[in-house]
Amino acid sequence: MHSLVQPHAWVALKLPSGNLRVLQVTPNTTISLGKYGSFPSNLIIHRPFHLTYELQDKQPGENFNRLRIVPASELYSDILSSSASTSSPEGATPITNDGEDAENAPPTGIEYSLVDPESGAVVARTDRAELDASARQTLSTEEIEALKKDGTDAGRDLIAKLLLSHTAIDQKTEYSLAKYKLLKTKKYIRRFSVLPMDIPMLTHWQLEAKDASKILDMREEMLGLLGCWANVHFGGEDRCENENAQEVESSEQVSARRTAGRWLIVDDTGGLLVAAMAERMGILYPHENGPVPGKTEPTSLSASRKEFSNHQEAAPKAANPPLNTGSEPDKTNADTTSQSQGTTEPKSSFQVTRRSSHGEGKPRSDDLKVPFVHSNTLTVIHANQQPNLTFLREYGFDITNPTQAPDHPLASHLMTISWLQLVEPELDPTYTSEIPTISPEVLRSWKANRRGTYHRKRRRWAKIRHIVDTTRKGEFSGLVVASTMDPISIMRYAVPLLAGGAPIAIYSQSIEPLTALVDCYSIARRAAWVSNPPEEAVGKSSEELEHWPGNEDFPLNPSLVLGASLQTSRVRKWQVLPGRTHPLMTGRGGAEGYVFTAWRVKPAEGKVEARGKARTKKRKVDETMKE
Repeated sequence: MHSLVQPHAWVALKLPSGNLRVLQVTPNTTISLGKYGSFPSNLIIHRPFHLTYELQDKQPGENFNRLRIVPASELYSDILSSSASTSSPEGATPITNDGEDAENAPPTGIEYSLVDPESGAVVARTDRAELDASARQTLSTEEIEALKKDGTDAGRDLIAKLLLSHTAIDQKTEYSLAKYKLLKTKKYIRRFSVLPMDIPMLTHWQLEAKDASKILDMREEMLGLLGCWANVHFGGEDRCENENAQEVESSEQVSARRTAGRWLIVDDTGGLLVAAMAERMGILYPHENGPVPGKTEPTSLSASRKEFSNHQEAAPKAANPPLNTGSEPDKTNADTTSQSQGTTEPKSSFQVTRRSSHGEGKPRSDDLKVPFVHSNTLTVIHANQQPNLTFLREYGFDITNPTQAPDHPLASHLMTISWLQLVEPELDPTYTSEIPTISPEVLRSWKANRRGTYHRKRRRWAKIRHIVDTTRKGEFSGLVVASTMDPISIMRYAVPLLAGGAPIAIYSQSIEPLTALVDCYSIARRAAWVSNPPEEAVGKSSEELEHWPGNEDFPLNPSLVLGASLQTSRVRKWQVLPGRTHPLMTGRGGAEGYVFTAWRVKPAEGKVEARGKARTKKRKVDETMKE
């Protein structure tokens, strides 16, 4: 997670009322906070999160509000003053701002206080502006609206006048006075805090402010349970990205390395589950100092020419073809066919080779070179033509954008596959229709649009072919599901793709689908499978039994999963007061949510026999009798 606010990043602004305003921080724009005011977005870019800002009064000749960082001593001045008044004797020196807080603190003015005539205790205090005697009278609605329009001193003047004009302020208890002051402060103070748009914040915003049904009423604790039980973590850096690796590995070592850190996901929450798992794997946030996805930085003509000359010098001379000076080079297409002519394939996952097609002198990428790594990946199974991963846009990644920048971690670690491509790939026209290889001479005769379409279809076919083939090979490290589909139908095709010992975690809004799934893997059903297997399963190999479609008595193969259990969890806020401790009644309702957990196992083939020397109790008794 970034520690500073990045340009074009999504953040959450917490207003004094407690509401959240989620927006994208676009440079050189104005952010409006409604009645609180507006300010330039550049004032919070490249500044730390969790700071509290105060909108100052507009200066003459400016149409926006400047910001002031509120120090911690000012934010908690009421708490510090109350604790100091109870612990220090009368006449003690009040708490003042020291160091940097003193520089950032606003200048203090004349102090006005409301004092109880009987006890002499201070019930209200203000040190912001000069208040006249009429301010102690009850303010009318017109006067309050006029003070709101003036908006001086970030709303503190209005709060002080409201406190001093309250006729029954001396009759309030300490708790009632603090509650009244807090209510007015939330209503009129012009402050806000900048919070990062991480997974807990996104979940809270969807549950409280937006439509909770889009994320299946999934709470933060449920996301934590799914990630923990599925053992989702950083799966290691892909070896193919390390160009300095010189060790020679066997095929078994390569296969074991490539299967590490690969998780299978079925997500119907709009991408929230994928984002939460990607955050645990360290591939959700783009590089802090890298270019912004989807945003191209403006460069000068000289810089572009210099960058192009560097590419020219870096290219091997052996692969440098003669340039076609008779016509202008085509700048709309930067790709070519997959055939390479004497070039060495690098170990990087993004291959760039020198090509001579179309008569151009630019470095060109291979169409059949897929941009995916082999470890620390997420494979999403979806039921539509395109997956619904809209929440990933909050983190700078749009899977539907064909011009998505390849520097985002999800561009090379996130793969999507439909159920049709997984179950019956031969029925998918994109997978089966291979794009034929066209010779460079024919490509040169085509127009630029036709060449671009050819290369685009060829790259798409190569990506889909790679995703389908690697997914159907299986050996995934875990399965995470949050879907409205029947979990039994999901497990029928997903369990054979898991490696031995892989954890399984499935979320459902209601308990009934998961209860039926637990019954499919119960001990009684597994014992019945071993003692009296169904006729359809007799004589089949272990691989055929893994893909067995099931029948009425055994919807699933119960010998493939162990430790099936069901659980739930809900974090509740409590009011803790003497004699009044109870859960808060203002908590939201919604679905309770349940999580199914289990582990994938591979049954042992053949008959299992126990070996060893068994000592009976009778033998021990005989030995004692002989002694």
